[in-house]
Amino acid sequence: MPQSPHRGVVTKLTRVRTACPAARKGSVQTRQDRPLAGARAWIITDGKAGMDVQATGVADALGVDYAMKRVAPGGLWKLVAPWGPVPPSERFGAPGTAFCPPWPTIAIATGRASIPYIRRLRALAGPRTYTVVLQDPKTGANTADLIWVPEHDRRRGPNVITTPTAPNPFSTERLATLRASMPPAIAALPTPRVAVILGGKNGVYRFTEADDERFRKALQSIAALGAGFMVTPSRRTHQRLIRAVVAATEGCQRVLWDGTGENPYPYFLAHADALLVTADSVNMTSEACATGRPVWVFEPSGGSPKFRRFHEALRRYGATRPLPASLAALETWQYPPLHAAETIATEIERRWLRRGELLPGLLANAGTA
Repeated sequence: MPQSPHRGVVTKLTRVRTACPAARKGSVQTRQDRPLAGARAWIITDGKAGMDVQATGVADALGVDYAMKRVAPGGLWKLVAPWGPVPPSERFGAPGTAFCPPWPTIAIATGRASIPYIRRLRALAGPRTYTVVLQDPKTGANTADLIWVPEHDRRRGPNVITTPTAPNPFSTERLATLRASMPPAIAALPTPRVAVILGGKNGVYRFTEADDERFRKALQSIAALGAGFMVTPSRRTHQRLIRAVVAATEGCQRVLWDGTGENPYPYFLAHADALLVTADSVNMTSEACATGRPVWVFEPSGGSPKFRRFHEALRRYGATRPLPASLAALETWQYPPLHAAETIATEIERRWLRRGELLPGLLANAGTA
């Protein structure tokens, strides 16, 4: 833990618990009077962490009791997804298999490999199961009852909804719970506390050596203002960028997660006075914008039209600003926090209740765990 204003790098936070409860009845902060609270649900994903986060964020907002079903078809079945069928080896619907009755009330799918499974479930379960796909399935509007895509995607239709940010688990209630307790290492930091959320190279952003140097200089100017830093890298963060961050914050009090133990990232979000995020991740930027706190976005070389539309929308909304080359003062601003998971959950509930009005007995027979 930092002991003075001039030294201290904390790489581990002890007594910080960020894991979800073992029970999977949605979020512990979710209201239990929601229409689908306690209903049986399936989450079908391809196992990618970013996809899992989006789906569980919506499930938590609904308050459903969900089973996580990660799928990884191989060979030909991987190649033909999302258009092809479920691999015959799954024996989809047969007793004793991973996908068998009783059918869930709600099913949420995300990721290319999950789409054959949600299509098959919809065909077998019929209107008893309300099916939701997060992200464009590429297989048309009939893939599911409801499709969510981010606003920067082009798909639109009567069963398509959009939000500016991606769904995530950081609801108003969860952030309030996190803010009610502050780990000692974070409490020891000077204010303003700045969360530095690092991504890395992907299919469109390059992060050149010049980019890392630009980032270092901008961060160094914030350090000169006396800020305390909470730094978390991701799996894609390259070592040169981490070295740039370490150099920029040398001599400052900081909490730098080294990748071991539980990630203190949720507490960083909750206790940050401002956030600095790299532009390469829609999920990370969305989570930062759930806080209602100022978000600076660093844009490395590259990008794409989709990413540009995403970031332009958040700037127009007033949540983010581009990180300048140097800051003489740490500006502050406010905006209504963005909670896509809540928006999506509310729309699922509305449409499910409307289906119940059209199909008497459906709501009474909704499966609960």
